[in-house]
Amino acid sequence: MKDHPNLSYIHQLSGGDKVFEYKIFEVIKKELPQELLAFKHCIEKNNFKEASSVVHKLKHKISILGMEQNYALAEIYEKELKEGINNGQQEFEEILQGMLTFIEQT
Repeated sequence: MKDHPNLSYIHQLSGGDKVFEYKIFEVIKKELPQELLAFKHCIEKNNFKEASSVVHKLKHKISILGMEQNYALAEIYEKELKEGINNGQQEFEEILQGMLTFIEQT
């Protein structure tokens, strides 16, 4: 994992609106585990095209959690999956695990 999740971008977007920050974070907290399961299911079935769609959704959460370097890695991984290549799975799953740990502890 290149960088770590943080709330800086959410704070920047919100302009100090704590309700907005809470709502955005709750959406991420709800959707991230579901999307992680969908990703794993696609990978288990070797459905790399569908997995790339899930990675595309997850990229936005990576960005919102201020992980610019990891966003770039996710973009590369998404393209690889579209081409039927799955070389970045371990690193991508490490990114997702870091995000899950962060949302559970925040």
